[in-house]
Amino acid sequence: MRIATWNVNSAKIRVPRLLPWLDQRQPDVVCLQETKLADDAFGALLGAELERRGYAVALHGEAQWNGVAILSRVGLDDIVTGVANGPGFPLPEARAVSATCGGIRVSSVYAPNGRVPDSDHYHYKLAWFAALREMIGAGPEAAIVCGDMNIAPTDADVFDPAAYVGQTHVTPPERAALANLQALGLHDVVRDHWPTERLFTYWDYRAGMFHKDLGMRIDLVLASAPVASRVRAAWVDRHARKGTLPSDHAPVIVDLDEAPDGDIGPVVPPPSAGIPKRGAFKLPQAT
Repeated sequence: MRIATWNVNSAKIRVPRLLPWLDQRQPDVVCLQETKLADDAFGALLGAELERRGYAVALHGEAQWNGVAILSRVGLDDIVTGVANGPGFPLPEARAVSATCGGIRVSSVYAPNGRVPDSDHYHYKLAWFAALREMIGAGPEAAIVCGDMNIAPTDADVFDPAAYVGQTHVTPPERAALANLQALGLHDVVRDHWPTERLFTYWDYRAGMFHKDLGMRIDLVLASAPVASRVRAAWVDRHARKGTLPSDHAPVIVDLDEAPDGDIGPVVPPPSAGIPKRGAFKLPQAT
């Protein structure tokens, strides 16, 4: 089974990239984030094309912002939208959808950004992660949580820790919230598979960050032990970040039981840019 997660940053804009990517990579389950479409609009835009490719669809969307989806051609049962007892800002947002696919409880999540450390949105983010932990902890043993966590787990998951001083995504409380989720027994399967490699999944559109490979790893696949033990390949599909009208995120792909493309990771294709010296670059918003 091939499982992928991708923050598409607008399903409507990304249609010319998404459909060919599905045909090329042939994932069995796809978790999408930032669809930015209400459910009826998503269905009108993509329903027929996805059905033709054999995908059933679980949606939790809203117009303009947020939005998550699960596409599955290995079954789609017991669909639940949202995070049980989760906070809103001020109302609940479309940030999670879960379903059982091929015997695995799959959750597609788009975590709040946090915006500025210690802001109201930052505290909302921490509360949201606490509620997500409770929901996942109450679920079945065979589980996988995929999506844009908006947290880089460690300093190794950003191009330069010095560039992120004073920023969200890297603060100790955020990392503790993610670690508490993983403490349920969830494995960061990409990092487990490539413990020392330079791996990013997101690059800002501005300042040539992608071509310089100045990114961060915030799109994760967290799997319980029964699922993690089945992983045969885990990689970042960097090719999907290239070309015309890309998302600012790359898909992450995990193969269970067998790897159709072999163990081809960690990043496909690998970046050509060298590793910058510490302090050589700043984030675009900090310049």
